[in-house]
Amino acid sequence: MRDITYDWDSHIAAEPHRALPAIAYVSDDLTRQEETAIFRTHWFSVGRADLVARPGDYIALDVAGQAILLLRDRKGVLRAFANACRHRGARLAEGAGRTTNLRCPFHSWMFQLSGELAAAPHMDEADGFDRDDYNLIAYRAEERFGFAFICLNPDAPALDAQLGNFGALHGDWPLDQLKSLRRREMVVGCNWKAFLEVFNEYYHLPFVHPDSIDDIYQRPDPVDEATGAFASQFGGTDGTGGLLQTEQDKALPPMPGLKGRALHGVRYSWAFPNMSFAASSDAMWMYEAYPMGPDHCHVVQTACFPPETLGAVGAEEKLSAYLARLDAAIEEDIPALENQHRGLKCTDARPGQLHPLLEANVAGFARWYATEMNRAHAGPT
Repeated sequence: MRDITYDWDSHIAAEPHRALPAIAYVSDDLTRQEETAIFRTHWFSVGRADLVARPGDYIALDVAGQAILLLRDRKGVLRAFANACRHRGARLAEGAGRTTNLRCPFHSWMFQLSGELAAAPHMDEADGFDRDDYNLIAYRAEERFGFAFICLNPDAPALDAQLGNFGALHGDWPLDQLKSLRRREMVVGCNWKAFLEVFNEYYHLPFVHPDSIDDIYQRPDPVDEATGAFASQFGGTDGTGGLLQTEQDKALPPMPGLKGRALHGVRYSWAFPNMSFAASSDAMWMYEAYPMGPDHCHVVQTACFPPETLGAVGAEEKLSAYLARLDAAIEEDIPALENQHRGLKCTDARPGQLHPLLEANVAGFARWYATEMNRAHAGPT
């Protein structure tokens, strides 16, 4: 395994559409560096905020080596905590569910949903024990546009600073009103970055998806100017990108309030580092990807629709067709990604030039990633 220090300065200075080096996808050392430089430094998305829709809802998440509890407290506030008891570190919860408090399964310390220690059996016998010293370790958690974001770094800039003009570019779509219909999890045998890259590029469509979705997509517009840590590109479609090209007769009605070109295309966006989505006229589908070492990633796929669509009479058959399209496309992508990963492990694999239009979002991420890794390597100034 190539565990070496990479010259990110040289990469940044190269032509603006240079792919990331192979080492970025296969190195154990760089995977460990990412945990600090990327996931412990910046805000990252953990999916849709309706993942924990009601007070008391919670889900246990594992992100780049960090165990996190995402929940909604009794007042409806989104919160994130380290999933570790303040007594001797046992995990407080697994999976997802609903609760009125968090009780450690080891020694029964109990915490309120706002993180305060509420009970510690027999600890009144310990000299100097103060409950206020043992509240859960809290992380920053916020909602924007219906997405949930977490930041492990208390000194990071505000979420809105990282998102920049994200809201303006996506203002045509009622993102905050969309509801999640299905959340599917899987493990894929490739690096997390490669998974998100394939979702954000048009280049592979005629070669990987010739009989499923390629005919739908027109040549995309130039990439939009992003002032935050994201990349976004709109492209016209013949029909809806949410369905297979053979099932366009099952199209759902447009999202309420949508108008103009947004009715006739799809906006593909990548919120760095780990979440990407496609907003079409009738649906939104998104992916989160989390590292599991360099060779595997944990992928979460979510399909979202307007509440009006979900509540419409007779919509079930059409909604099933949208989910089938997502499954069909990803099943075609996975073999290509796993083959690419095997190639990247070749010691002579070298980064190539990205297409300036068909791989524009990929290039945007590569520049951001190289800059952040270089900043982390350089250290404080």
